[in-house]
Amino acid sequence: MKNEMVMMKLDVPFTAYIEETVGTLGRIGCLLVSGNIEKANVMTIGWGLAGRFWGRPFFLVAVRPSRYTHRFIEETKDFTVNVPRKGMEEIVSYCGSVSGREHNKFEEKGLTLTPGRKVSSPSIPECVIHYECKVSYRTNVVPSALSDDILRGSYRSGNYHTLYFGAILATYADEDAKKLLPI
Repeated sequence: MKNEMVMMKLDVPFTAYIEETVGTLGRIGCLLVSGNIEKANVMTIGWGLAGRFWGRPFFLVAVRPSRYTHRFIEETKDFTVNVPRKGMEEIVSYCGSVSGREHNKFEEKGLTLTPGRKVSSPSIPECVIHYECKVSYRTNVVPSALSDDILRGSYRSGNYHTLYFGAILATYADEDAKKLLPI
């Protein structure tokens, strides 16, 4: 897929594609990247929230400490959320099923990295929409504060998430982003 169908990216308001981004999160997932242009990891996320906190645009992501990406976010204090285009469904599935500790998912799936515009974490230009986020707040899920149904449904193994509130510093997309989405 390397550089195939990659178009010029235009700056857009963070709200321009929120509905499409949340829809893609729920259907196939988005690709979260953290690290730097020399060493980064990508993972699939299916949970996330985009909106306003503290009067600014934010993207909230949940990453378990057992995930390789967790280390990168802790080190860089930033991440990018990349919304895949049509035809990337298998790539998104793969990135959510293998660990970056043992696999170079970028190389194996022909994904390139582009330096972040406002953060150290790169983006994936083969994707159609990008959110660059700087961590403003992080917190660990507190088991005793969760309802029983969430504990039983999402945390049977006890591997609780860290919630990262990423201030959205840049949002950009392909010019014809809506036509390129996998929805």
